[in-house]
Parts: sequence; C-alpha cells; structure tokens
Amino acid sequence: MEVKKINFLQSYSSILWLLGGIIVGSIFGLVFGEDVLIIKPLGDIFLNLLFTAIIPLIFFTIGSSIANLERTEKLGKLFVIMILVFLATILISAIVMIFAVYLFPIHEDIAIAKVPFEEVASGSAGDQIAKLLTANDFFELLSRKSMLALIIFSFLVGFATLQSGEKGKAFKSFLDSGNEVMKQLLNIIMKLAPIGLGAYFAYQVGVFGPQLLGVYAKPMAVYYAACIFYFFVFFSLYAFVAGGKRAFKVFWSNNITPSLTAIGTCSSIATIPANLDAAEKMGIPSHVRNLVIPLGAPLHKDGSSMSSILKITFLFAMFGKDFSDPMTILLALGITVIVSIVEGGIPNGGYIGEILAITVYGFPMEQALPVAMILGTLVDPIATLLNANGDVICSMMVSRFSEKNKMVAFL
Repeated sequence: MEVKKINFLQSYSSILWLLGGIIVGSIFGLVFGEDVLIIKPLGDIFLNLLFTAIIPLIFFTIGSSIANLERTEKLGKLFVIMILVFLATILISAIVMIFAVYLFPIHEDIAIAKVPFEEVASGSAGDQIAKLLTANDFFELLSRKSMLALIIFSFLVGFATLQSGEKGKAFKSFLDSGNEVMKQLLNIIMKLAPIGLGAYFAYQVGVFGPQLLGVYAKPMAVYYAACIFYFFVFFSLYAFVAGGKRAFKVFWSNNITPSLTAIGTCSSIATIPANLDAAEKMGIPSHVRNLVIPLGAPLHKDGSSMSSILKITFLFAMFGKDFSDPMTILLALGITVIVSIVEGGIPNGGYIGEILAITVYGFPMEQALPVAMILGTLVDPIATLLNANGDVICSMMVSRFSEKNKMVAFL
C-alpha cells in the first residue's frame, strides 16, 4: 500500500493561519491596549456563526453516520471487543491526564476572569441527569444548552433510519445530503477563524495585559509531557498485553512511518493508509485491521481525550472553580468519552466537544470557547500522534482478544 508523501505546509496550513491570527492579535493588544475593543465584534461575529452552525451540524453528522452503518460494519463479537478496547484506552488516557494536572497544577496563577457560571436549575440528582440527557420539547434541542440531549436524539434518529430499511432510504439520503452541506458550511465559517480568534486574543491581551501570553505555557508543558509519557509507556504496555515481548518489538519497529505521518499531516484520517500498511507488516489479520483502523480514525482518540481533560481543568482554573470534587471528575470522564467519539466525524470536531463541555459545566460560552479553541490548536500535533497511533495498538489488542484460539503472526 502506497503511503502519500507529507506536504508540511498544506497539512499545517489551518493551524499556521490560526497561530498567525493569534500572534497578530496579541501584537495589536500589546500596542493599542484597550483601544482594541473596537475590533472585538469581529470575534463575536465568528463565534456567533459557529454557534448557529453547530446544532444542525451535529444532527446531520451523527444521524448520517449511524444510518449508514450497514454499508461497512457488522455488529458482532469483533465489533463489541473493538468498542471495549476503544473505551478502555480513552478512559486510561484521560485518567493519566487527570493525574498529570494534579501532580503539576495549572490553577495556581491562571484566574483570567472571575466570570460567574451560567445558572443551572436546581433539583435532585435524578432531575439533573434527566435534564442533561433529554429535553422537554423538540424546540429545546435547537439550543446549544441541550447539546448532550441533541447528541442522544441524533443517535436515535440514525438508528431509526437504519431500522427503516428501504422505506427510510429517502430520509437517509436527506441526512447524507444535509451532512455534506453542513460540513461545507463549517469549513466556510472556519476560514474566518484566524480573524475571529485574532480579534478575541487582541481583546484579551489589550484588556488583561501581556501576562496573559504566559498563561498557556504551563498547561502546554504539562500536556506535552503527559502525552509523551503516555505514548512511550502505555503504548508499550498495550503492546505487551497484545502479545508480550514479541508484540512490543513488532509494534515499535513498524511504528515509525505512521508516527511521522500523523505528525506531518496532523490528521488521523490521512494516517489510515500508513496505519494499515504497518498493521499488515505486524501480522494483524486483515479482517481485524480493516475494521479497527478505519473506524478508529473517527471513533478512537486518546490524544483528544487527554486534551479534553486539559481544557476542562484549565477552564475550571480560569473561572476560579475547584476541580477536585469526585462527581466533577466523573462527569469530566463521561464528557471525554463522548467528545472523543463525536468529534472524529465532524470537521474541526474538537470545537464541538469544547462547546459540549462548556455547556454541561455552565461556563459562560463567550469567554470560555475561544480559550478552549486556542488550547486545542496548540496541542493538536501531539494529540493527532496519539489519536492515529492508538488505532494501530488497539488493532493489536483486538486481534489478541478476538483471535485468542488462533495463531496471530506477531505472537
């Protein structure tokens, strides 16, 4: 299988433009101070466009993905094992990141703004769960405050369409068409991101001062260190689980090309050919690698799991809130699993996950989202490395668990 050459500038163009906008905005903030308030509406326009596109985008993307399952996936033992392996590694990576932010706290000198949380209706734990997972009426699903309820509803619509068979074919076409249109709409909106985030950063630096620029340094250092630790230590442990010393040697000897491709393209999807080629050389059965790796690209994201925890803890620190409550941590783990699964099928899906987390915790969206987006941009390269490489190591473990009574080449 041919692995395409890496075009660095093309692969990183969107990130470079975003970073360029942030840098230019920071310079404007430093030079003009509070006078940059005049360009703040540019950031507001970008965020408002993003907010209005999110609801239909999520509905069509999830609904279409589920409705088309019959084309490529067969639900069975292999599929169940794959999902369990995906969930296990996502949760383990999130827990590693939680330990990292506790060992190296990022809350000591962060409090950028003491903005109050959005009000959350009081009630019993059961009532809160019901309100979090469902909405009282259909029109309430159209609000970003019902993000989790919309995700669940979209899954149900997709499954209903799948079950409808031939009679639901026209509706499935509608979902597919809507999915493509909304993807293109988001791509158009994201072309404004360098201007929108640049204006936002100019406002932040102009109002809160140049010390803001150093705020991101510590969480970035913690994240990159935790990811490097997870990559070498836990991927090695996963390889041992899959097949002992033999699997360990096979994995790391065939892992170079997929790793460089992931870093070079900054895309899990673009790394699929390299991953499939490496998995074939590792001796992973074709029916395993051809299922796990293509599905893992959108569904399995250890790097995104870790970045989700980082963003949540950063936002808690930013608004002066305590992240140590056990229920808060459990909710963060739940959000992380959802984010890791949902964002893969959506262009710039990390932003959708960020909005979900912000909504669930009641952070003020206008202040929290740009900060989370900037963090996501800065950590994207190494997050992609874990996301893409994790698919290969998961295919090894799925092969081990599903083929335990058969001979697997790397054992």
